[in-house]
Amino acid sequence: MKFKFFQLKAAFFLFGLLLVFFVATSNIKAQQVVDKTVATIGDGVGDPELVTYSDLLWSLALQPGVPLNPPTSEDLNRALQLLINQRLFALEAERVPRAAPTQDEIDREIKRVLAQFPSTAEFEKRLRVVGFDSVRDENFERMMAQRVAIEKYLEFRFRSFVVITPEDEAKYYRDIYAPEFRRANPGLLMPTLDETRARISQTLTEQKVEGDIERFLDFAKRRSEIIILSEV
Repeated sequence: MKFKFFQLKAAFFLFGLLLVFFVATSNIKAQQVVDKTVATIGDGVGDPELVTYSDLLWSLALQPGVPLNPPTSEDLNRALQLLINQRLFALEAERVPRAAPTQDEIDREIKRVLAQFPSTAEFEKRLRVVGFDSVRDENFERMMAQRVAIEKYLEFRFRSFVVITPEDEAKYYRDIYAPEFRRANPGLLMPTLDETRARISQTLTEQKVEGDIERFLDFAKRRSEIIILSEV
């Protein structure tokens, strides 16, 4: 159904942004890769942000099933676009003071990442390809902390100010949810608005967050200087 599609689309979009934050501010590069600068992103205030080839490999290493040796051009270019988006967020996030992540938050984030892989050993094998020893590598934990930090920023910047009214929920139920439900479930008793209100509110929230993110990135890209130095 359409409300599930929007919810999943927004979740994957945000996940993509959060995924590449691991390499946003780290100076650690893959030990087995001859590194090169792939792109620069500047906002006219201070030094430009750099995106390196090892940054791209880092983002791919965190995605189950994506080949690393060698990576495909399609995957590298997808990672590059995600990293460009993320660096634009990083420039903005630097202007917003926030509390440092706690060790409990970092540990929960590590568990969430590991849950996407068949086993810890499988994930650590990918980590070693890009220069880390294990999930307890000090530098890897630092990147987990960075992920938690950007997640908090996204929550504050785009989700905490969303307001969904009862009128919004009723309109979505009438115009989208009900027709989709009838087409997908002929003969079944349709849930009431009250029964579906929480899910509809969540779907509308994700749509709003996704739209706000896309508008922010469009504006940020127009005011920034993004230079691709090397094709991947």
